[in-house]
Amino acid sequence: MEALLTKLYEQNELTKEEIVYFLQHLTPELKKRLFRLADETRKKHYYKSVYMRGLIEFSNFCKQDCMYCGLRKSNSNVERYRLDEEDILACAAEGYDLGYRSFVLQSGEDFRFTEELMISIVTSMKHRFPDAAITLSVGERSEDFYRALYNAGTDRYLLRHETASRSLYESLHPGMSYDNRMKCLRNLKDIGYQVGAGFMVGLPGQTHQHLAEDLLFVKEFHPEMIGIGPFIPHSATPLKDAIGGTVEDTLVMIAMARLFVPDALMPATTAMGTLDPTGREKALSAGANVVMPILSPLRVREKYALYENKICTGDEASHCRNCIEMRIVAAGYEIELSRGDNFNFIRTPENEHVL
Repeated sequence: MEALLTKLYEQNELTKEEIVYFLQHLTPELKKRLFRLADETRKKHYYKSVYMRGLIEFSNFCKQDCMYCGLRKSNSNVERYRLDEEDILACAAEGYDLGYRSFVLQSGEDFRFTEELMISIVTSMKHRFPDAAITLSVGERSEDFYRALYNAGTDRYLLRHETASRSLYESLHPGMSYDNRMKCLRNLKDIGYQVGAGFMVGLPGQTHQHLAEDLLFVKEFHPEMIGIGPFIPHSATPLKDAIGGTVEDTLVMIAMARLFVPDALMPATTAMGTLDPTGREKALSAGANVVMPILSPLRVREKYALYENKICTGDEASHCRNCIEMRIVAAGYEIELSRGDNFNFIRTPENEHVL
């Protein structure tokens, strides 16, 4: 076990068999060392900086029916909403005044937000906030859509792969294609986006072998961003009675992902803070280095419920920013409000506008 941890730290790799063995035999003492090495590795690349992204959840409509998600189209209990372009720009303006220079526009797969409308939103944001980075997270779209939004000025795209196991993916995503998910991710990277992938921990039926496949996928794909969070059951989904993921197991995956992809930007997710009052701080100490306070209007925050009992839905944006800053500083890290690009993202003629 010591040899495997040393190999992972020094060489940033393990085989699938080694990962499974490591997860099966991880002791509390070795876990502490794993977290410390992950934290050290993060500091080598990003020092003590924790990057702030202002999150705008602009629509909770979704055409998909994912088994674990509270926004699934079959959930008739959701009070659906859409923010218009003016609302979105107002959220961004408030965040900009609070110091944010990185915004994440996230929604369900809502095709009422057409390519034309999304180009209008991104173009307006880039005009008003030219020094800010824009990230989209709107699910699976066509290569032409991705290219058009990139050309409009979008810098980054988040699309969690959810699980690298074809069989597990298909069991959780009725009507969706594992191959198309992977095709979308590779299209995004080929176009020139800074790309975010990621997965959930504690999914029903998930094994150590599945988690090993996730780690090997992010190692091979090398996304600029990796989002890892616990599965939290939602009472209005088919998985309502399933046992959820744990903070501890998620921390292990965050730390291992940090060692597999040392230069990644990795969020300390709201889901971690929902399960544990200090969950986000624990994630930072295990290698995470991004937080995403919510900028959405208070009137819609509780309606964007991928899972239940989500924290920070009742906080004003200014309070949310101050609260998370105090937490980050108290945990021994430093707030970074710049664009926060992946330091390894190199300027090319194709992606010149990104940096």
